[in-house]
Amino acid sequence: MTGTISRRRVLTTIAALPAVSLLAACSDSAEAQQGSTPSSETTASVDAPEPTGTVDMEKLLQPGPLEDKALGAEDAPVTVVEYASMTCGHCASFHNNTYPALKEKYIDTGKVRFIMREFPFDPRAEAAFMLARCSDDKYFPMVNVLFKQQDNWARAQDASGALLQIAKLGGFTQESFQACLTDQKLLDDVRGVRNRAAEEFGVDATPTFFINGKKYSGAMSIEEMSAIIDPLL
Repeated sequence: MTGTISRRRVLTTIAALPAVSLLAACSDSAEAQQGSTPSSETTASVDAPEPTGTVDMEKLLQPGPLEDKALGAEDAPVTVVEYASMTCGHCASFHNNTYPALKEKYIDTGKVRFIMREFPFDPRAEAAFMLARCSDDKYFPMVNVLFKQQDNWARAQDASGALLQIAKLGGFTQESFQACLTDQKLLDDVRGVRNRAAEEFGVDATPTFFINGKKYSGAMSIEEMSAIIDPLL
């Protein structure tokens, strides 16, 4: 859907999109094979998932259209780059169920540098990422809230109104909300991040993770991520 929506139509487009168009946003064969909702019954002895490819880490970490949003020590031995779509159910599952444990166990302890990049599949995901970008130092808190509240806005009849209510909790006004979602350069840059990922790194599903250059598709559990990360420490 990239390249088809002008800044004057962003608000009306996200409000008008039928909810059904969002339900399969992050589905494809690669994700269906590996992605799953993390389970509390998963044991710590699970095997590491097999990577689906590799990329040059130096190229992956080169600056793109937008400055990377990152957490964790810059000199961490492991770098995790996630490409996500805000309307993707598997992405929400990862961020709601796995990410808190990943942050506590690895990011906050200096073992992992975590970078999140935008890979929106639809205008509502674009709008959500734009709001996160406009929130400046609240990027990750905004992303977390949007994933937790995904059912309330991604499938809402009036997505614009639902997003506005969430944005107001993050300090937006009606005016700043409108200004953010009509920022053509920001919209182009968000799309640029997605296009670069698809063209240069072969990303075609969300979530997609690159862990020290190895590619993994699907919403992994903390046990699966630990099985990948621990041997790299």
